[in-house]
Amino acid sequence: MSNAPDAEWVAVAALIRTQGRRGELLAEPLTSLPEIFAAGRAVVLAKGSSADAGSLHVTIEEHWFPTGKNSGRVVLKLSGCDSISQAEALAGLQVLMSADTLPKLDSDTFYVGDLVDCDLYDGDRRMGRVDGVEFAMAPDGHTRLEAAAPLLSVIAGEDTEPVLVPFVRAWLDHVDLEGRRVVMHLPAGLFDEEPE
Repeated sequence: MSNAPDAEWVAVAALIRTQGRRGELLAEPLTSLPEIFAAGRAVVLAKGSSADAGSLHVTIEEHWFPTGKNSGRVVLKLSGCDSISQAEALAGLQVLMSADTLPKLDSDTFYVGDLVDCDLYDGDRRMGRVDGVEFAMAPDGHTRLEAAAPLLSVIAGEDTEPVLVPFVRAWLDHVDLEGRRVVMHLPAGLFDEEPE
């Protein structure tokens, strides 16, 4: 699973802070597809999740995945960013890609953005709306546990806390992206209240 399309632009990383003396930036990847950060890829830097007139169009010159306390993150060297002060000005921005340039996924794999705002069904019963996807992290708080299932954050009703539903193949019946439906067969007791 990987973070992606919401609309025309997809956030693939969030720039955190400077990392090096030549303008490199440490970033939180929002995808599990490392090839997205390939050298030469055109990206847009923006404050939000879509490009606007104030966005910066840059190219990824190189990237690497650090070890140690920053394991699970990515370091990006971007065109036009060659000093610490230039990198400091970019911290906090989102790295966006055009949705039509994203790699094609296997038939049983989905971008996070595809699942957000879908209705979750337990068979024929609507359980709520998917408002996000969470990933289990190692104790260091940075490294994603790849063997753990992603969790669909589902809003079951107004003024309720989200219910985290493991997005596992054993429970999944099908995903209808055009109809914005995720159909599963869920174990009893996962939702405290009667579904909508």
